[in-house]
Parts: sequence; C-alpha cells; structure tokens
Amino acid sequence: MKPYIIGIIPARLAAARLPNKPLVYLLGKTMIQRVWERAKKSALLQEVAIATPDPEIARVVEGFGGRAVMTRADHRSGTDRIAEAATILKLAPEDIVVNIQGDEPLLAPEGIDMAISLLLDDPALPMSSLRCLCPDIDIDNPDCVKTLCALNGDALYFSRARLPFPRNPEGGAKVYQHCGLYAYRRNFLATFASLAPTPLEKTESLEQLRVLENGYRIRMALIDDPPIGVDTPEDLVRAIERIGKTEGERE
Repeated sequence: MKPYIIGIIPARLAAARLPNKPLVYLLGKTMIQRVWERAKKSALLQEVAIATPDPEIARVVEGFGGRAVMTRADHRSGTDRIAEAATILKLAPEDIVVNIQGDEPLLAPEGIDMAISLLLDDPALPMSSLRCLCPDIDIDNPDCVKTLCALNGDALYFSRARLPFPRNPEGGAKVYQHCGLYAYRRNFLATFASLAPTPLEKTESLEQLRVLENGYRIRMALIDDPPIGVDTPEDLVRAIERIGKTEGERE
C-alpha cells in the first residue's frame, strides 16, 4: 500500500522576537499563506495543512483556501503539534508526514520532495531531513545549526558549534548547515513525540538530537542553497526584498 503523503505547517501567534509572525504581511500575503503556496508546489505532497492553536490563524488559512487543524496550545515544540495533528487526521502508520517550517516564505518545493524521496527509497528509514553547505559567515554562528553525516548520508550529530573542528584543514571535510525540514513515517512521529528530552538535546537545545540519542536514524538530503528563515524584523525586510526580486523576475 502506498503511503499518503502530507505536509503539515505548525503555526502559532506567540513568538518572542517577531510577534504574530504567521500573520505578518509580505507584499500583500501573510507569511503563512506564502509558505503554504510554496509547499503546494511540491510534486510529492498530496495535501498541505496548517496545525495551529490560534483561531485567528485558522480563519486566515481558511480564507485563502487552506486546511487548518486545531491543536492544543500547550505543546512544547512544532513536532508535538504535528504529532497531534496527525492523530486528528487519522493518518495510517505507514503514511509520511513532512514538518514544514512556517517562517520560510521562500521555501524550495524541491527540498520537500528530496526529503520524501529518501523515505520512499528506503522502507526501513524512519526520518529524513536536509542539509546544505554552510555559508562562511555562519560557520561560527550558534543560530545556524551544523550537522555531520556518515558516507551514506545518515546524520552523525547536530550542533550549534562548528562541525567538524578543523584540526587538519587538509582533511577535506566540509561544514554543512542543517536545514530544518523533516519528513517522518507516521508511526515514528508518534514514537518521537513520546520520547523524553535527552541530555544532548537539552544541552544543545536541538530536539533532533533526541532521535540520535535513542538510536534512530535521520538521513540527510543535500540541497544547493540555505533556506531563508524569518525570526527578526531584519529577517523580514530581507525576505520581502528577495520576494520582490523573485516575483519581479517572473513577470
């Protein structure tokens, strides 16, 4: 039986650095609508939904023709919110759920499809994600998460520190940035959400380390460019400029 493949975007109004971020406008459209429209361009997703605890977001989503799934307000992470949405949607254990960041209005649909393809190609793989070469300016930036991978693409570690340490720069290892899009099998998503936070996860403040610490695999697809996330007003200005340029080039 072929899995049903759905993208779910977790979205909430509470945000410390950019309040009401999902409903911020970028050239006439809200952030959440732009992310949803980009995700809808995926060739492999059969549906895209927004998981939210906020009626205001649900009304906006339904206004532009999207599907909103109402979830509890007390989730500690987007993963937990998506896990609840998957339960509400009655997804089957073999279905594939893609966790799409709600603050990347220039999301590349091809990246979504690459993460999904890893799961379709390896039935034993529980989870996948994305990486790209880390820009030089972000190699020592703790807000830019780095990852190390085995030769087969399975993640070995994630850190806010530089990975690997360049004791021998001639060794040839490159620095890769982790791009925070995840694809899971539905049954593994439920397992992941049920696991207690782990020491490395709490130390680095990176929930994907919970997966590795419990002995599960995350295979990483390699994409060309780093995503453009919006966490601050300055990021918002840059995203608007990039959207304006991109849409201008299409005209």
